[in-house]
Amino acid sequence: MPTTFDESVVLLDVREHDEWARGHAPGARHIPMGEVPARLAEIPRDATLYVMCQAGGRSQRVAQYLAAQGYSPINVSGGMLAWAAAGRPVVTDDGRPGPV
Repeated sequence: MPTTFDESVVLLDVREHDEWARGHAPGARHIPMGEVPARLAEIPRDATLYVMCQAGGRSQRVAQYLAAQGYSPINVSGGMLAWAAAGRPVVTDDGRPGPV
């Protein structure tokens, strides 16, 4: 998985607002799991789509939902815990390092 994202690659973080605020992957897009159905238009259909949560359970359910809607999502197994454990950056909204 890339560590930077542009229009061709989307890392969709489906964790809750408080989890996102503590720390997230730089460049990720945040749509909490419960808001995904109402915000589908914000998710580009032609992008390579990675879906992430804290450990991989919620993102797996969202990935299954997105697949049923015609997307080709990739669930990030292990979620933000695996992201951070791999030494990838975790930041807050103001760009400072943050915890998972």
